[in-house]
This record gives sequence, structure tokens and C-alpha cells, in this order.
Amino acid sequence: MFSFRWLAKEMNLKPLAIQGRRSLMNIGDSGYKVDAPLMLPDDEVHLWRVDLDAIRSEEFHWLKVLSEDEAKRAARFHFPVDRERFIASRAFLRKILAGYLDAAASDLTFTYSKKEKPSLGPAFSNRGLTFNLSHSGGIALCAFSRCRDVGVDVEQIRRDFEVEGIARRFFSPHEQDELAQLPAAERVEAFFRCWTRKEAYIKATGDGLSLPLTQFDVSLTPGCTNALLSTRPDDAETSLWKLIEVPAGSGYIAALCVRGRDWKLKDWSANPGKGGDSPVMFPVSPN
Repeated sequence: MFSFRWLAKEMNLKPLAIQGRRSLMNIGDSGYKVDAPLMLPDDEVHLWRVDLDAIRSEEFHWLKVLSEDEAKRAARFHFPVDRERFIASRAFLRKILAGYLDAAASDLTFTYSKKEKPSLGPAFSNRGLTFNLSHSGGIALCAFSRCRDVGVDVEQIRRDFEVEGIARRFFSPHEQDELAQLPAAERVEAFFRCWTRKEAYIKATGDGLSLPLTQFDVSLTPGCTNALLSTRPDDAETSLWKLIEVPAGSGYIAALCVRGRDWKLKDWSANPGKGGDSPVMFPVSPN
């Protein structure tokens, strides 16, 4: 899957130090309990955030809920911090899914499309629950919906690379022009705004890199409520999706893409620390 983590590895960029996120995460405690059953109406999309660095030390505890395949994937990470974050993100994805399904986290199985997009395995595939996970640095975002294709991406903002050169490789001509017109001081954040929006869209479609990145345009405008500008060759595809920026905390930029426009976003990380009793509703413009 297209991701900045892959690009950072290719360019041999060093991991960034993570500071000052803990009070912004909903799940920021290894003792956090996901109450079941969780309600998810058809017209809502729920977005959870997890402070991975606050919970990753419980690696052996989280491994107990992972599948053998997930444990093997975790073992392939070279650096312990990457392995621990992967394990923590997969464990809490399972725990939250289990809350919506009123099931045991360790009982869940997953199937993967040809482009490696995960979905629930046969035992729960008829429940209509869709989801997507993204993690970067010390943050994970998990999006959940009913019978809607969904994609989410979060990236930690970093400044140790050449923005224009990467943009020429991956952005459409329209996006490159929009980036070039910005003041130099604004281009790094605009780059990540574009990157997360493009990845959220291709994750939602499930097409991965089989969908050329120059075949669609996204807006680089902060807070844009309809960031998918055009799709080629069929521009009608644009009207089928809602692509928005979502908050991810200081030092991060994130985007969420959902099929359809008749939905409301519930952001479960609105309350600081360990999380509140109820989520906060954010209306999403239908246009």
C-alpha cells in the first residue's frame, strides 16, 4: 500500500522523536476497556485514536489477541519500537472491532483483497462492519462504518526531505501547481495534506497502487470539506466519495475518505486523556 513510511524507508529517513501527544489521545492507557456492545448507526462514521507509545510496553499482553499471521508480521520488524507499535495498533483494532461485534478480540479473523485491503472474515462478514487503520509515529487512527467503503491515513509531519522532488514523483500536475504557488514555509504541511488525502482515497477504493496517483486530484486547502476535486477518466466517480481532513494532534496531519455523503462523523478522541463516556459529533457537509 502507498505510504509515507515506505517512502521514508526508501530514502533512509531517520525516525522522529515523539513528544506531547498523550493528552490528545482517547486511548492513552494500557488498561483502557472497550465497552461492548458499541453502537454504530448506518449514517455514522466513527474515528478512534490510540497513543501507541503509551501502551506499546505491554507487547506480550497484546500479542495474546493477535493471530499467528499477525505475530509473524510483527517479528519481521527490525526495530523494537516499530514492532511494538504494530502489535499495539493491531491489538486495539481488534479490541474496538470486538466492541462493535460484541465478540472476543482473539476470535476475529480477516480476509484481504488482491490489493491487501483487510475486511472481516467469514464469521462476521455479514455484519456490514467496515474499517480501516493507519499509524504513523506514535499515533494510530481507526475508522469504522456500516456498509461503506472507508479509508483513513495519518502522517507525522517531518521536514527532512525534498518536498518538490517527491511531489513530482507522486502528485498530479494540478496538485504540483497548487503546491508551487504556496509560500515556502507552508509547503511541508501542504505536502502532507495532499499525501494523506491521496492515500485515504486509494485505501477507501481498495485499488492501492493499481490506481495511478496522477489519475485524480485532491485539494491542498486546510480544512477543506470536499477535498476530492476530480477523478479520471470518469469524473462522476468524484461525487461518490467524501474526502475530509480530520484532526490528529500536534505534529500530525490526517484524512478520512468514505463512500457516500449522507453520513456524520463521531470523533471518539475529542476528550483528552483516557477518553470520555461519549463521543462528540461533527457534522459533515453534504456538498
